Amino acid sequence: MNCTDAKQALELHHDGELETARLRALREHLADCSACAALHDQLGRLRAAVRAEATYYTAPDQLKRIVAARTQPSLWSSLMRSMQFSRWAYAGSLSAAMALAVAVTLAIVLPQGTDVLAREVVSSHVRSLMVDHLADVASSDQHTVKPWFAGKLDFSPPVHNLSDEGFPLIGGRLDYLAGRTVAALVYQRREHRINVFVWPEEKSGDSGGRLRTRQGYHVIHEAHGGMTYWIVSDLSSEELSHFAQMLVADR
Repeated sequence: MNCTDAKQALELHHDGELETARLRALREHLADCSACAALHDQLGRLRAAVRAEATYYTAPDQLKRIVAARTQPSLWSSLMRSMQFSRWAYAGSLSAAMALAVAVTLAIVLPQGTDVLAREVVSSHVRSLMVDHLADVASSDQHTVKPWFAGKLDFSPPVHNLSDEGFPLIGGRLDYLAGRTVAALVYQRREHRINVFVWPEEKSGDSGGRLRTRQGYHVIHEAHGGMTYWIVSDLSSEELSHFAQMLVADR
């Protein structure tokens, strides 16, 4: 078995569809090929992560009725008689039906892009609190924080001090979200920390302004002035929404 065959076999193996003979050949190849072995481990971690972290959605009643109607025994019998399926044709149609069922399941089970990003945002927020790494540049002066990002990012993040409104700026740092380096601005409200992740806006189906709750934290996405903002804190939803409105207000 070569690497090309192994990559195809790995997908079947992780779906539980690899026959015994090819499985034995795959194992022998993995023992000798570090690249394919690494891919095998990566696929295993991805599968485990999807099972553990994916958001599951209940199928709408209308979809349930459609699927139930199309899988009634009488309907299958009618199709079998009218089209005179051979044994092989029936097997092919059954495979197509299974593929359609898998596609529908993935569309229902896998989380939407913005929900994945919301979880990334919460994870980054929690890490910053756990390792006590809130700021690379600690200052309440936006004229100190904003220049610090120069040369470290390919954009200039808007930085505002909202001390007069009860949300003082603590500082800023670099973080990594959505496959790129972003600016993380840190604010405070009493004993609560607020992380604001900022980077240039990209076209998406999410126009912003929606409040989500993930792992007990409130998350808000805003888009303004060519920038996208992801705001996260354990602050109350009302106070965090008020902060988000002030943050993106024209000045």
